[in-house]
Amino acid sequence: MNFKLRFLCFSMFLFSFCSILGQNVSLYQQFNGRYDFIFVGNTMNQGENNVTPGCEDLLLTSSTANLNLSTNQVIQSAYLYWAGSGLGDFNVKLNGVDINAQRTFSNISITSGLPYFSAFTDVTNQVLSTGNSNYTLSDLDISQTLINEPGYCNNRTNFAGWTLVIIYKDPTLPLNQINIYDGLESIPNDLIINLTNLNVIDNAGAKIGFVAWEGDANLAVNETLQINGTILSNPPLNPANNAFNGTNSFTGSNTLYNMDLDFYTIQNNIHIGDTSAQIELTSGQDVVLINVVVTKLNSQLPDATIAITNVTQNCNSKVLTANYKVSNLNCTNPLPAGTPIAIYANGQLVAQTQTTTIIPIDGSENGQIVITLPDSIPTDFTLTFVVDDDGTGHGIVTELIENNNSFSHALSQWTIPLFNQLNPLLACNTGFSVATFDFSDYENTVKVNASDIVKFYESNSDAQNQTNPILYTSHYVATSTPKEIIVRIDNDYCYAITSFILKTKNCPPTVYNYISANGDGMNDSFFIAGLRNIFVNFELEIYNRWGRLVWTGNNQSPDWDGFATKGFRFDNQMEPKGTYFYILNLNDNDYPEPLVGWVYLTK
Repeated sequence: MNFKLRFLCFSMFLFSFCSILGQNVSLYQQFNGRYDFIFVGNTMNQGENNVTPGCEDLLLTSSTANLNLSTNQVIQSAYLYWAGSGLGDFNVKLNGVDINAQRTFSNISITSGLPYFSAFTDVTNQVLSTGNSNYTLSDLDISQTLINEPGYCNNRTNFAGWTLVIIYKDPTLPLNQINIYDGLESIPNDLIINLTNLNVIDNAGAKIGFVAWEGDANLAVNETLQINGTILSNPPLNPANNAFNGTNSFTGSNTLYNMDLDFYTIQNNIHIGDTSAQIELTSGQDVVLINVVVTKLNSQLPDATIAITNVTQNCNSKVLTANYKVSNLNCTNPLPAGTPIAIYANGQLVAQTQTTTIIPIDGSENGQIVITLPDSIPTDFTLTFVVDDDGTGHGIVTELIENNNSFSHALSQWTIPLFNQLNPLLACNTGFSVATFDFSDYENTVKVNASDIVKFYESNSDAQNQTNPILYTSHYVATSTPKEIIVRIDNDYCYAITSFILKTKNCPPTVYNYISANGDGMNDSFFIAGLRNIFVNFELEIYNRWGRLVWTGNNQSPDWDGFATKGFRFDNQMEPKGTYFYILNLNDNDYPEPLVGWVYLTK
C-alpha cells in the first residue's frame, strides 16, 4: 500500500473504518405483501466525468427528479441514498429539509487509493407527506474534495448523485417479497455478491434493481452483470457489455451521468425453490461502485412469530401459566392451524401445544398453556417459546423467514423468602404482666435477604391481610404477656410468616430509703417502686435499731408511714425519728432470698 493510501485509510478510520473493498452488500430490509419498488434520483454531474482542468466546477450541488406513482400505489417506505467522491458530505437537504446521514458507507479504490462514500437516511415520513412531486437534493458539495485531491479529476472518478429507493403497495399486485441489500463495494475486476434470504415460489415477474455509481458510457471493457451465471442486458439502454453506463431504466434516460438506476427482469434466471442468488459483476477498466440491490420475487408463504405476553406464577410452585401470541405478520400467505409450538426451560423441552385456527395475513392468535417445571430447572431460568417446532427443533411449515420463530423470557421461580428464627424478648414487668418492648432491630435480624420487606403484626389475620401493622417497634407496650408478635417477610412475589414471644420478668424493686412523715405529700411513706402489682405476694417487715419488729405489711396494706403496728408502742403511734431496717420477702421463685436494707424516718 502506497503512502497516500495508508494516509487515506487512517483518515477514514476516524469517521468509519478503512477497507479496501468497503462494506459488503448485505440484506438491510425485507417486505412481504403486494409490494413493488421504484428508484427516483438524479446525478450532480453535468456530463461524463472528464479530465478537463477545473472539473470541480462541472459538478452541481443540487439536482431534481420527479416521483409520479399511480393512485393505487401507496408508499410504504422511502430510503434516501447519496454518494460521491471523497470522505463524505453527510448533511444535505431534500426539498429544503435538513437531512443528516443515519448510516454511512465508505470504499477505497484498490487501484488509485482514493476514497468514495455513500450515505443513507430513512425519509419515509417526508415522502409520504409530500407525495407525487419534484424532489430536489441540495447541499451535496464535494468541490473542495476535488480541489484538494486532483486524482479524482485525473482518473475521471469525480462524481456525485442521489436516489430515493421507494417501496410501494399496490392491491393489484401478486404477493411479493421485496429484499433490499445495501453496502458499498467496488468492482476491481470480478465482484461476487450473494443474495440470501430469498424464497422463490413463482418466478413470474421477478426483477432485480441496482443503484450503482461512477459508471461511464464510454468505457465498456469487459463490463458485465450476471445473475446465476447468466449475463443480464436491456438493450439498447443497457447492452450486455456495458451494464453501468449512466442510465435510468425507470425513465429510459441515458444521461444519468456516472450513476445507474437500473432494473432487469430475472424470471428466466431464477427458479422456484431458490433461497439465494449469485450476482457477478466484472469491469476491466471502469471503476463501478455497487450501493443498493433490490429484488422482487413472487412469494406466497406465512411467517410465524411468537411472543410471551404474560406469565402467572404461584409461590413455591413448579406450575406456571403462560399467555402467548402467535402472529403471521409481514407475510404473503395464511399460517395453517395445527402449527406446533414447543416450550423450553433452559433449553429443556417442558411442554408442547399448537395453533388452533388458521391465522390470516397480518393476523394473530392468543393462547394459554399451563406448564409444570421439572425439579431440574433452577430458580433462575429462561423460558423459550418456539412456534413451528415439533419439539425436536424441526418445523413443519415452510416460512418466509425461518429464524424468527422463538421468544425468550428470563424468569425466577417464586420462592418464599428465607428468614431467621427470632428469640423471645424479655422486658421488666411494670404491673399485671404489662411491659414495654423494643424489637426495632428484629427487622434486620429476621431477614436473610437484605432487600426483603419486614413488618410486624399483633395477629395472623392482620399479617395475612397486611392490615394494622405495628408502627412503633422501638416502644411497644404489651398489655398482657406472654404475647406472640407475628412477623411478615415479603420479597417481590412471596411472603413468609414467623413469630416471636414477648415475655415479662419481675425485675428487682427499687427502694426509696427516706421517709419525711410531715404530711406535706412528699415522701410521707416508705415507697418501693416495682413492688405492688408485680410481686403480689410480698411481705414487708420493719425493725427498729434494737431489732424489735414495729410494722408488717403486704399487698393489701398501705405503705409504712412511720406509725407502729407492732411492739411496745400503741397502734398508730409515730415511731421516733432514726434509722430502721426492713426485710422484704418477695415470695417469687426468681428471688428466694429476702431483700434487706435500711430506711431513715424523720418528721
